[in-house]
Parts: sequence; structure tokens; C-alpha cells
Amino acid sequence: MKNQGLKDKVVIITGATSGIGEACAMVFGRNGAKIVITGRNQQKLDHTLGQLKSQNIDALAILADAAKESDIQQMAEKTISHFGKIDVLINNAGISMRALFQDLDLDVFKQVMDTNFYGTVYATKYCLPEILKNKGSIVGISSINGFRGTPARTAYSASKYAMNGFLEALRTEVMNKGVHILVASPGFTASNIRNGALTAHGKSQGESPRDESKMMSPESVAKAILKSTLKRKRDLILTTQGKMAVFLNKWLPSMMDGIVYKEMANEHDSPLK
Repeated sequence: MKNQGLKDKVVIITGATSGIGEACAMVFGRNGAKIVITGRNQQKLDHTLGQLKSQNIDALAILADAAKESDIQQMAEKTISHFGKIDVLINNAGISMRALFQDLDLDVFKQVMDTNFYGTVYATKYCLPEILKNKGSIVGISSINGFRGTPARTAYSASKYAMNGFLEALRTEVMNKGVHILVASPGFTASNIRNGALTAHGKSQGESPRDESKMMSPESVAKAILKSTLKRKRDLILTTQGKMAVFLNKWLPSMMDGIVYKEMANEHDSPLK
């Protein structure tokens, strides 16, 4: 049975051709929303669009790079032209990296910030007028790294801290205008973000350094995000490990330095070794 709270709502999900983004498209679509997905790869976009339509979900796919302001402006315009409105924006597009900062090309740092942080800024800027009009929702898919930085992921941690600060400030601006802002922070989730993580010089590392089979599934994360969006929650922190990390980092930060270093150093092929 479709959730009446999402019936005919128009939901944009950036970076929705795999992982959490694709799962959100399926979960929100199955609950009655009209779905707009974006991605940088036309073949992957077509595949995800086909999957949505096979489930009788009304969907639109737009080729767009989250890091390019003009692409994101067109995303908002095309959505309004096709569906007539925007109710929910899910800022999901993101890339990761794995290298010591001393070895990292600054171009890689900038690439991560452009996609993860500025991608969120661009999408929110161009969708906000519609969301204000419709008293809708903005969701940021952040990370536990937005609360606790981790070694060898300086750019990724910085981008998530920046996203959290931006959305917190914006939430306070619009809190009396009927707009809901959710910051969703999954712990380790089985997806291709670690496979595609950038190395020091910008190449994809190609293989996850962690056991993906022991992680939360993208579908479970998407269902939790759906529930939190419908309840108009402020924050969502997922996994027991993630909740513990946020709690301990707030109250015992020095101890967490050692715990986090050890955890990251034990990864396969860790640059900390």
C-alpha cells in the first residue's frame, strides 16, 4: 500500500544510479512519489530508469553532474517543466577518497568538495523556491564522517562537515516557513562508494578495503530515510557503531582519536601502515 503522505509528491534524488540514491528512488517511488533521478553516466541512468518504470513508478532521468552548477540549474528547470513542482530534494550525489593528506593532490580534494558540498549547495539553491512554496523537505545524505573525521579521508570528512554546517544554518533560516530539513548520517553501508573512492592522484581505487557483506544495505538506509522524512525528523544517525562514534567523539574525543586510528590502520592496504 502506498503512503498517502507521498502520493503525487515530486522527489529529486541526485546521484541515484547506485547505492543509497538508487535505493531511495525505489523506496520513495514504491510509496507513491514521482521520482527524478540524476547521474553522470547515461547508461546507468537508463538502467535505473528502466528499473523504476518496471515497478510502475512515474520517473524522469536527467543526465547531470552534481559538481556543475549549470547542470543542476537545468535539473531543477527540467523537473518543474516535466512534473510542475518539486516537493522533496535528496542530496545524495557523492564521492569518497582514500589517501594521506601529505600525498593527496589538491585537485582531488577540490573534486570531492565540488561534488559532495557544492553539489548540495547548488541543488538546494535551485530547488529551494519550490520547496518553500510547497513546504517540502530537503534531505542531506551525510555521513558519520560529518561528526568524526577519519585519517586518509580528509577531503571526504571536510565535505560532510561542510554539508552538516550548511544544512544546520539553512534549517534555522527556514524553520518558521514550513520547510523540513533532515541530515541523514549512515554508518558503513554496502555500496560502490569505496570501490570508486579516489586515490592520492585521482584514480579510482577499484576495490573496497572493507568487508561490504557485513554492512547495512542501501535498501535499509533508504527505508529509514523515508520514515524520517515522513516524520519530518531533524537528524538520522544509523548503525550502532555510528551512534557510538558520534557519542564518544562528543564526550571522549581524545580516546576516539586512538580508536579511529586503529580502525582505519587495520583496513586492507591502509595508507596508515
